[in-house]
Formats: sequence, C-alpha cells, structure tokens
Amino acid sequence: MGRVDGKVALITGAARGQGRSHAIRLAEEGADVIAVDICADIASVPYALATRADLDETVKAVEALDRRIVATVADVRDAAALTAAVDAGVAELGRLDIVSANAGICTVQRWDEVTREVWQDTLDTNLTGVWNTCVAAVPHLIASGGGSIVITSSTAGIKGLPFLAPYVAAKHGVVGVGRSLANELSAHSIRVNTVHPTGVDTPMVAGLGGLEPILGKDPLLGPIFMNTLPVELTDARDVSNAVLWLASDESRYVTGLELTVDAGNTIR
Repeated sequence: MGRVDGKVALITGAARGQGRSHAIRLAEEGADVIAVDICADIASVPYALATRADLDETVKAVEALDRRIVATVADVRDAAALTAAVDAGVAELGRLDIVSANAGICTVQRWDEVTREVWQDTLDTNLTGVWNTCVAAVPHLIASGGGSIVITSSTAGIKGLPFLAPYVAAKHGVVGVGRSLANELSAHSIRVNTVHPTGVDTPMVAGLGGLEPILGKDPLLGPIFMNTLPVELTDARDVSNAVLWLASDESRYVTGLELTVDAGNTIR
C-alpha cells in the first residue's frame, strides 16, 4: 500500500514545476488528484506561465501511474472559479484529504522598481490565492473527517531576501495563515503546515534567470541567497517528498510546522 493510498489531493499550480512534481509523487503513493492551474500568463510576470498543454502533461503522468485525476483551468485569484473547480473535483473523486496550496509567481527588482501591478499580482496570487484555496477546500476536508493542508512558502517566508519584497511579503504572510488555521481547524483533525524550499530547478526559477542576476545587484547581499550545502538549486522532487510526508499519516501529530527543504539556507 502507498503512503497516501485511497486519498484525494488538491494541488494548485499543478501544470508544471513543483506542482506537477507533487501530483506525480502523491500519485505514486496512491492518491488521486484534483489539479488546478491558471494556464495563462500574467502581464506583470516576466516569464511565461504554464499552458493547457503543460496541464495535459500532468494528467498523462498521473494517469500513467493508474491514478485518477481531474484537471481544471482556474485562477487561484478567482475565488468563485477555484471553489467551482474544487467542488467539481470532489464530486467526481468522492472526497478530499490533502491540499497542496502551491500556486505562486515571482519577480525580481529593487524596492523602488516594484510597480503597483507587481505588488498586487504577487500578493493576490501568492497570499490571497492560498487563502482562497484553503477556503474552497476546508469544507471538504471536514466532510472527510480531517486532512492535511500543506502551504508552499519559501526561504523568503523566513528570511528578508532582498530584491523580492512582494514575494517575501506574501511568503511570510502564508506562514501566518497556516499557523492561524492550524489552531482553528485542529478540532476537525485538520493539520496545516508550511514547506520552505530554497531555489528549486523549475521553469519559474529558469524564467527569472537563476541567481546570478540577483547576486549581481549587490555583492554584499549576495551571500543571503547562498545555501549551506554545496548545491545552488534543489530538485522539485525533494520538495515533493516533504509534501508527501506532511500529507501522510506519518506526520499525523505534526501541525503548525515550518518545514525547511533549503539545503541549509535559513541557518546562514
């Protein structure tokens, strides 16, 4: 039996990157999947976001593992559309046990280069989008008798990384959301934790151009981004393994945790 056998997992930002990796890893361990992604670009984001073709690839990968998947194009900023997608997925798959609130965007700029659009799009996606995901999912978790919510934060949710102010604000914010919900939902046997990756080898990081442009902005601040272990980027599967553990009964008494998968970045 798999570690999440018979469970159903909702994953936002599931079309590629960490989201696709989480979908595959959970499916490998027996979960069916509700996959949601915007599948469209956002004007303030300097790299291309996932497409419907990317989401279809996630569907194929999960189905190849003989698991069921319901995939829907929806924007986490749109609470009504997201709720409809979650409700439809639960109606088809029968229940909901795991939530991976993973969808996110990032931009890199100095504080005085942050436009109103960049600020608002980042907060709306990375913070309000997480809240919308939880609000859409929690009634179904309660109906299932409990479950696990795993919110994707970042080392930027623990440290004041420079040149990422909107991203840092949102990633700190979701830690507060997670802690609050961990207390409030405990009576329903719902656990809420945050996972904090360092840089991950995904299309988002590639779209930002890696660390070099960031480090070049101010050599004195560059070391803040460096990991303790001798690796610049981790694999998405490293984060997925952490998500799997938090989703499984192996962590049944773990809630309100900030779980770092950061190669030692936050201890520097």
